[in-house]
Amino acid sequence: MITVRTRFAPSPTGYLHIGGARTALYCWLYARKTGGKFILRIEDTDLERSTPESVQAILEGMNWLNLNYDEGPFYQTKRFDRYREVIAQMLKKGTAYRCYCTKERLDALREEQIARKEKPRYDGLCRDLATPGPGDYVVRFRNPQEGAVEFNDLIRGKLSFANNELDDLIIARSDGTPTYNFTVVVDDSDMDITHVIRGDDHINNTPRQVNILRALGATPPLYAHVPMILGSDGKRLSKRHGAVSVMQYREDGFLPEALLNYLVRLGWSHGDQEVFSISELIEYFDIKDINRSAAAVNSEKLIWLNQHYMKTGDPEHVAKELAWHMEKIGVDIKNGPSLIDIIKAQAERTKTLKEMAERSRYFYEPVMIADEMKANLQAGIMPAMGMVRDRLEALTEWTKEAIHEVLASTAEIHGLKLGKLAQPIRVAITGGTVSPPLDMTMVLIGRDRVLERLNVLQKISSI
Repeated sequence: MITVRTRFAPSPTGYLHIGGARTALYCWLYARKTGGKFILRIEDTDLERSTPESVQAILEGMNWLNLNYDEGPFYQTKRFDRYREVIAQMLKKGTAYRCYCTKERLDALREEQIARKEKPRYDGLCRDLATPGPGDYVVRFRNPQEGAVEFNDLIRGKLSFANNELDDLIIARSDGTPTYNFTVVVDDSDMDITHVIRGDDHINNTPRQVNILRALGATPPLYAHVPMILGSDGKRLSKRHGAVSVMQYREDGFLPEALLNYLVRLGWSHGDQEVFSISELIEYFDIKDINRSAAAVNSEKLIWLNQHYMKTGDPEHVAKELAWHMEKIGVDIKNGPSLIDIIKAQAERTKTLKEMAERSRYFYEPVMIADEMKANLQAGIMPAMGMVRDRLEALTEWTKEAIHEVLASTAEIHGLKLGKLAQPIRVAITGGTVSPPLDMTMVLIGRDRVLERLNVLQKISSI
């Protein structure tokens, strides 16, 4: 039985795009479902555009999403000797040849073909040269001129491409560096890749790669071309639609589980189920269930999923992500309540971890009472608030129940509705008008800080 081997092969020319992350997820899920291997390959042969920073961004994104790979990362720039070896073999066998055509000749050829309304492609001038030409040369693949390339796409079904529509593509540039379509073929063959799951923008590359594989005597893998992700307006996804970088989603306060759950549903489904654990995804995922049509982003769905995972996810894991956001905004969490307790208090009231972090500053930092909030601090309420402060200081147990009793009984003594008393106290201890239930908030802030902030309030009221 053949062991399934999938690969994710990004080019490090920028951040990890969510389209790439979805492709990686599909490859990862299929490998996990079948007990196979998932390989990470960095296709960095574009020496001008590839950067170490982009490589790091890809690795960080994969790590944050917990898409662990079994082999790699493999770097194409470290395999140049292997590519040169294969090119030499192909030249010797005649499956590749040297092309001495100048850029000027190729540009003129292209213009002539376009003028004749023909598909621009190389005319094979150097295909059967008896003697080497002058000057520099590139190496071209000798593509078959008859017949067709046929393969069964696991998503789109049977596809066929006439060989006479495929030109002799360049597999090595004049400086000797290999090109994308060639390196991919050598890598897929050497790494025994059985399934290539990638974006449908590669469909036109596939027949060329299949022909090269066959010229090398290798068996082509099975291909599955995934439709692109569209923006909410039905156009190709770009920055104008919002975040497209995986790590930007982290910056914006999303959990990795929410993003994975969201991405897997952009083009794949299992009945009407919306929320999946990782184990369920591995169990249910099948390439044949990937839709042929493109999926559009839906930010409301992602926000809904994120809040779901904030409320139901492993508290330790959610707290770890929240700690990252607290650090980003400069909040020191060492002297304050447990982040797990913060999550329990705030998850129903916030939709992202970034929002939760911003709304939880007052649990750890001094608060400032803005002028517009002083409307809640009416002079007539101050005697009741003073009593609350004194009775809180006298409590022997700092619990929700004890604090609630102080608030409720003090309001009754002063003939106030509880809300009339609670809101100015909330402003005093949080600096704002919105918080979790006041008794819970006071427990989390802690006795000393609550009393200190109420003392500040007394000073403000007396000015």
